[in-house]
Amino acid sequence: MAMMERLVVTIIVAVQLLHGVAVIATPNTVDIIKSVKLNGLEDEEILEVLSLNKTENSDNYTLAELIDHLGNHSAADQQPAQQNRVWIINSTESLHTNTFYVFDATAKIPSGLLNGNVNQFGDFDECVGVQGSEGIQGQYCLAYLKLDMDDSRPDLKHLHRLLHSHYAFNSNLTDPGHRVPRFSTVNWAVCTPASCSPQDVEVSLRQAIAKHTANTGLKISVRVDSEMCQKRRKDSYPTEMIVASCFFMSVIALAVVATVYDHYGLSASELLLSFSLKRNFNKLISLERGEGDIASLHGVRALNALMLVVAHKSMALFFNPYLNRTEMAEYLGKPWTVIGRAASLYTDPFIMLSGLLTTYSFVGRLNRTGTLDIKREYLSRILRLVPTLGALIIFCTFVMPFMGSGPQWNLVVTHHADICKKTWWRNFLFVHNYFGFENMCLTHTHHLGIDTQLFAASPVIVFFLWKRPKIGTVVLTILAALSTMLRYKVTYDRQLNNYVFFGTSIKQLFDTANHSYILPTHRLTVYIIGVLTGYLLRTFPKDYKLNPIFVNVGWFVSTVMFIAAFVGPAPMGSINYIYNPIHAAVYNAFSPIGWCILFSWVAFLSHTGNSNGILSRIFAWRGFLICTRLSYAIYLTQFPVFFYNVGMNRGAEYYGFLGTLLNVRELTWILMSSVILTLLFETPFQNLKNHLLRKPKLPVATEPTGNEKSKSE
Repeated sequence: MAMMERLVVTIIVAVQLLHGVAVIATPNTVDIIKSVKLNGLEDEEILEVLSLNKTENSDNYTLAELIDHLGNHSAADQQPAQQNRVWIINSTESLHTNTFYVFDATAKIPSGLLNGNVNQFGDFDECVGVQGSEGIQGQYCLAYLKLDMDDSRPDLKHLHRLLHSHYAFNSNLTDPGHRVPRFSTVNWAVCTPASCSPQDVEVSLRQAIAKHTANTGLKISVRVDSEMCQKRRKDSYPTEMIVASCFFMSVIALAVVATVYDHYGLSASELLLSFSLKRNFNKLISLERGEGDIASLHGVRALNALMLVVAHKSMALFFNPYLNRTEMAEYLGKPWTVIGRAASLYTDPFIMLSGLLTTYSFVGRLNRTGTLDIKREYLSRILRLVPTLGALIIFCTFVMPFMGSGPQWNLVVTHHADICKKTWWRNFLFVHNYFGFENMCLTHTHHLGIDTQLFAASPVIVFFLWKRPKIGTVVLTILAALSTMLRYKVTYDRQLNNYVFFGTSIKQLFDTANHSYILPTHRLTVYIIGVLTGYLLRTFPKDYKLNPIFVNVGWFVSTVMFIAAFVGPAPMGSINYIYNPIHAAVYNAFSPIGWCILFSWVAFLSHTGNSNGILSRIFAWRGFLICTRLSYAIYLTQFPVFFYNVGMNRGAEYYGFLGTLLNVRELTWILMSSVILTLLFETPFQNLKNHLLRKPKLPVATEPTGNEKSKSE
């Protein structure tokens, strides 16, 4: 490990640059920056601080001396004892070339530190590609550094703020980093021999940095996780990966065989033809509406699905290093970024739609038969959700970890797979949302747990509402109000925030998820809005005409509530926002209601024929039928695609809003993955469900007709 100081010397260079802006020889401080803008940092101000870096302490290098010291580290200058520590190929040849490769692959001090270019990934492929004799190889470690400053050094405050991109997120080394990025942590690549353990790397870094930060006003913590030290994979693929791959190949083969039988009209079982790609693709692109279709809901689903993809992509972006990360933070510290910060808002309509469609279907059955086959309803839901979810879990757990590599691959891909290996059963029981956001297999699937738990209670809720409409409405309204009050109280008491405000902490985000966002009791309000809307759609005839005054008032109220829910929290996205628990509590309590009430109003007016305005016509566009059929798969596949790209990222890039956020190639991959998942799993098992749960036809003499005939799902 004696060579570790040479390998981490570039870390020291970075520290020395910060050292250069610290006052070492004198306790006097200089208030150098007044502006909060990056471009407010004048050359004279920088020189004023750098000129203070003069000391008589021989233990501290100046920046020039340190660089000169590095330049003198040649092989010829090594003492015999030091040469013995260098990798040896044979008795006559030392592996200095590999040493240089290791040093070259280690991150170097970049330009643009004050523009947030602090995360340096070095050269991942060069490092893991270093090979020597006797099994010696390179090891890539992504170290985490936490830079804190002495409170007695106000002259460092603004520079610290620029280095950390205005603290768009606040994080600690101990925060989970696999789901939400540790934005305040500096990621620095160190290439070492594979014989060095992560603990060796961490200790060496800590000791080396400590020598050069004494009396600088900087406090640097170091952490090197074992999972973030990677070597080139030499082992053969594990058995579970081979079995999982064979499973997917078998499904593809089954689909191809079924397609051939279907295309040539060969005699085959209906179960086999359920997997026909030809048949399923025609269903996917069909613009034919089903019986009882509520046209406007397809547009509602499409709009919120798109907004959710944008919001989730916005979060994934913060994992990547950027040349202009501080500029990015300033750009995103505007009120209009509510579009990407209100991710929780866009999931509420899906819960509302679930309650609406479930109630609409159940009330229809109750009107025809007076009973509900609860076992059949539960089985139908399992067959609709589990196969597609299971396929994704198998893929992300056993196949995806072996599809790539990169500096953060183990963090955002392999770590998720390791969690799924331990906790996959919670997802299949739909209880995974009760075990903590950070310990959840495929955390973005928490919505399925919430929705399924609410669905499990829906037969009782709907039957009571159908049997006693007035009492049921009052009871459901009280439950919705209690859920709203619960969101307000918990948010205020625990200092939570369901809105990703500027400067939020990672701990606060996880606490918000665990104590509010992923709990069905906190999402009950919008589900009940859907239940009541679904009941009204079944109760009011399609030609029922409302009083025009009532319609106009309804439009006004719902529109104002919608705008308030969306625009109201915008100031929390400001770069200068200071957290206020009342703001957070009001937002968490009432924004879901305001956001969903407009969609509910549009659905009611459109379905009853009281509105044919532009909004209703847009939402009812037939093209949204395809989006509806893909929505489940899009919801499941987007984060695996995002994390795949994060894991594969090799270095910093320039942040440009449209080009980075609306990545056409990435969106194409999400769409393609969703189509594949839909054609191979979701639609085939929908076909199987319809075939297996189809009720036998009654004799012609006693067969119900007209509205009495039940519609199979």
